[in-house]
Amino acid sequence: MMTRDIVFATRNAGKIKEVKKFFANSFFNILSLDDVGVDINVIEDGTTFEENAAKKAREICRACEKIVIADDSGLMIDALDGAPGVDSANFLGTDTPYSVRNAKILDMLAHVTGDARGARFVCVIAIARPESDTIVHVRAELHGQIAHAIAGEDGFGYDPIFFLPQYGVTMAQIDIGQKNEISHRGQALRLAKNRLEEIEKLGKL
Repeated sequence: MMTRDIVFATRNAGKIKEVKKFFANSFFNILSLDDVGVDINVIEDGTTFEENAAKKAREICRACEKIVIADDSGLMIDALDGAPGVDSANFLGTDTPYSVRNAKILDMLAHVTGDARGARFVCVIAIARPESDTIVHVRAELHGQIAHAIAGEDGFGYDPIFFLPQYGVTMAQIDIGQKNEISHRGQALRLAKNRLEEIEKLGKL
């Protein structure tokens, strides 16, 4: 079967490496924005993860005329009515260190206890194709709680305050292999791969 080029909408070398690992041993060849020479900054101004992922996938697809997958993800906290949500990357300012953001969230939830500290990581991946106006979405969530203290050195972003009751640790303390198995991004990537394989079988890639 002919190999299909798939552009993943990022320049982050670490993320590209992660995505390539998920698509290993498939007939999809993962490319970065640098690989296809696309240098555009998509303004993610949607009100949902689906809107942001779709906008990024669609605009980059038009620019490179290849199949594009784009993701948008974030942390949603029950006690904060779903915040920071789609603004997770900009919470307290784009350049604010996550150590400061995490400390602020713990402060905001200082008097919140039990199940009210519920939270979830969300990842939405959008698939855009040059020959179709239809955007295919997949969505995955990882449910947990906001910890009472920052813990762990191995994660990034909000991982040190995202507690997994079933494991008794935060996302920044869990083994990396296990993290990739259960994470919202890992789940979404597997779903996206399955959808691409289904579309390929239908002859629509």
